[in-house]
Amino acid sequence: MLIDCDSCEMRGRSCGDCVVSFLTIEVRPTDRARVELDDDQASAVSALADAGLVPPLRLVRPPRAS
Repeated sequence: MLIDCDSCEMRGRSCGDCVVSFLTIEVRPTDRARVELDDDQASAVSALADAGLVPPLRLVRPPRAS
């Protein structure tokens, strides 16, 4: 799973409540534009969010141009 914050339609409005911001606090405070998760990591983040332990991923990709 590739999370590209630069193309997220929720950027700015929901960053503070997104798991990407939660996971990258203090680690990369100025570079939150792109995070890559493998399938196992994405499943783990989803499980943590479903349990209420971390905020969910708020990524909303824009529709693809035809």
